[in-house]
Amino acid sequence: MKKAEVGNIIEFKNGLRGIVEKVNENSVIVDLTYMENYRELDLQERTVVNHKNYKIIK
Repeated sequence: MKKAEVGNIIEFKNGLRGIVEKVNENSVIVDLTYMENYRELDLQERTVVNHKNYKIIK
């Protein structure tokens, strides 16, 4: 499986999308404000996603 790089857009957990801000050994830190409906979902700005749990969109 290919690991995401900083700046990639990834999809995870039932269609959530975000921009990768930092790549760690086992996970990535993702900025969720990329999504248009971010405010409606009442989520925090960033989250951590394990490399096994996302798909690279672009």
